[in-house]
Amino acid sequence: MELSTEEGKQLIGQIATLRVPVFVLTGGDPIKRPDLFELIDYARQAGVRVSLTPSATPLLTREIVFRLKDAGLARLAVSMDGASAETHDGFRGMSGSFARTLDAIRWANEAGLPVQINTTFSRRNIGEIDDIVALVARLKITLWSVFFLVPTGRGKLNDLLNADEFEEIFAKLHGLSRTAPFDIKTTEAQHYRRFLLQQRAAARRAGSLDSTHERVADSIGRAPRGLNDGKGFVFISHTGEVFPSGFLPVSAGNIRHQALATIYRESPLFLALRDADRLEGKCGACEFKQICGGSRARAYALTGNAFAQEPCCSYVPRGYVEPAQAMKRAPSLHVLQGA
Repeated sequence: MELSTEEGKQLIGQIATLRVPVFVLTGGDPIKRPDLFELIDYARQAGVRVSLTPSATPLLTREIVFRLKDAGLARLAVSMDGASAETHDGFRGMSGSFARTLDAIRWANEAGLPVQINTTFSRRNIGEIDDIVALVARLKITLWSVFFLVPTGRGKLNDLLNADEFEEIFAKLHGLSRTAPFDIKTTEAQHYRRFLLQQRAAARRAGSLDSTHERVADSIGRAPRGLNDGKGFVFISHTGEVFPSGFLPVSAGNIRHQALATIYRESPLFLALRDADRLEGKCGACEFKQICGGSRARAYALTGNAFAQEPCCSYVPRGYVEPAQAMKRAPSLHVLQGA
């Protein structure tokens, strides 16, 4: 049922019209598609900047990396979820994945293909955070994309970090960002923007605010307001279903029946998610809600309500009083098939 080559090209044409900063081909493993190089070349000719997140399997070879570069790929994104093979391979469920990831980074560097590392922090690897930071800092990359677990799909509720641990990671990311020769961004940790604003305000009060660290040449421009599920971001499944993100399994439509622009701009789901006045709990009362808004995917995974307050944020808005009744958790988690 996955999109055909022709449907893929039609989708790329729509994306070109929308003039998005980046179009990510993900999976599963996109290398398994026999038309992958054709689609990347088609996107390049249409002016669409393509990033690819392959799986670190034997299919990811040096020859494939160089072919991706020749086809017009703009960036290769690989996952690194531990500072050691034991941790990373255990997280990924595949022996040898860590070594193949390091190989892929080396081959991409040889090919002159910019590299992005994706790291998901959870209970499984939080103890290695300093070692992971040190490892990433030694590698030649353009972006470190730090994901914060949403307990959906294979993500387990017991692996979810608490709010204080989120803040600890924020502090380490902020410290690294001041010296690293690569960009750092977060996914499903929208409150990192709040953390950064607080740090800048504190530095300004102390008279120690330094200049912004120079961005790398291959960096993707930052949005003036925080991205969120369905707000500056959209996920399209292998069957054409359009979701606010790969972690929020509520469909807003299908590109086989509606134009992507129409779904993104007009669907009731996306419009609601972009309305900060719909936010509940302390997110609704927060002075940072326009540039943060909390993870709508994590709120949905834990409560069944996409507008509930961010479950992993320690910040309490000025004057906010927590209701007496604690937030209820959904009896089951919500799984997005094919993400």
